[in-house]
Amino acid sequence: MAVYTFTLNGKQTSVEVPSDTTLLETLREALGLTGTKEGCGKGECGACTVIVNGKAANACLIMTSQLAGADIRTIEGLGSDGVLDSLQTAFVETGAVQCGYCTPGMLMSARALLLKKSSPSTEEIRESIAGNLCRCTGYAKIVEAIRKAAVSARERGV
Repeated sequence: MAVYTFTLNGKQTSVEVPSDTTLLETLREALGLTGTKEGCGKGECGACTVIVNGKAANACLIMTSQLAGADIRTIEGLGSDGVLDSLQTAFVETGAVQCGYCTPGMLMSARALLLKKSSPSTEEIRESIAGNLCRCTGYAKIVEAIRKAAVSARERGV
């Protein structure tokens, strides 16, 4: 067991876990943040996507021991004070949420894209979510939601 310290959703966080514990296990089991989903456990489905140092990452493939000092953002860190993030709002408004299992990972992949590119093309949006599998939506409404959130952010000057 060792103690690892990093920034989680804007707050300095320390957690004691074995060195072979994945970030996914740390989030869900040690920290009680169950919004990040476990799908395949092999980095192929995107259900566990979080943002690490500004980039989308599969939490099932990263050891917590690798994250000392990192800036980590999970789905729980998107909204604030009970107010949905613009991406979450766009997903609801466009009907991009179906069963919801892939939604946290999709949202985090989309947020990582919008952090680096405020006006992504449809191709860039599709590329950013290519590692996220969805069995319900067919992706069209998800792409529409991401595009809508990007336009909304630009109009607000965010």
